[in-house]
Amino acid sequence: MPRIAAPTNAAQRAQTQRKILNAFGELLFTHGLPGLTMTDVARTAGVGRTAVYNYFADLEQLLVAYALDETGKFVIELKSQLDGLENPVDRLAVYVRAQLADLTRRHLPPGPAMRSVLSSESFEKLGVHVGELNTLLMDILQDGMDQQYLPPADVDGLVQLIHGSLTASASRRNADTPDEERIEAAVRFIQAGVGASFDGEGHPVKLA
Repeated sequence: MPRIAAPTNAAQRAQTQRKILNAFGELLFTHGLPGLTMTDVARTAGVGRTAVYNYFADLEQLLVAYALDETGKFVIELKSQLDGLENPVDRLAVYVRAQLADLTRRHLPPGPAMRSVLSSESFEKLGVHVGELNTLLMDILQDGMDQQYLPPADVDGLVQLIHGSLTASASRRNADTPDEERIEAAVRFIQAGVGASFDGEGHPVKLA
């Protein structure tokens, strides 16, 4: 009989599924999605190809599961970072930094690219977490306007522009520019783009 590495069958299944998701994420980061196969995932995870199909019917289902898993963890972590901050401009900076760091780390295809490789049904499954992120950003921007740290504007339009800027910034990684420097430049660009003002020490100030 095969040796059970985990204390129960359920734990063993969870452990194997985690290996598959981690292997898929590693391959996405190192090789990208084009040309990726279930055989590649099985080899990297150290499990049989049949085992991968026991958990995920095809590559599309695996991509959705990975995206939901990673985005879910990201939303929880981001909310915990935002909870300790009062100023909406500072919260916007945390949001931008977290998003760019996450896009750099996970190497998931951006929204439009995901739509092109997924069926409509699969893409809709991602909408829950994407909607949570949109709501977080909308709340930050609206709060900034209500407290007069940001000028009145179309919040929905700003959300689209900010997410577009984040995707573009993540795709323009340059070996000559450290990630931290690139991220801080994006933070300043987006804060300025939504109309935030700062005092001489770099602290957000309300609009005159």
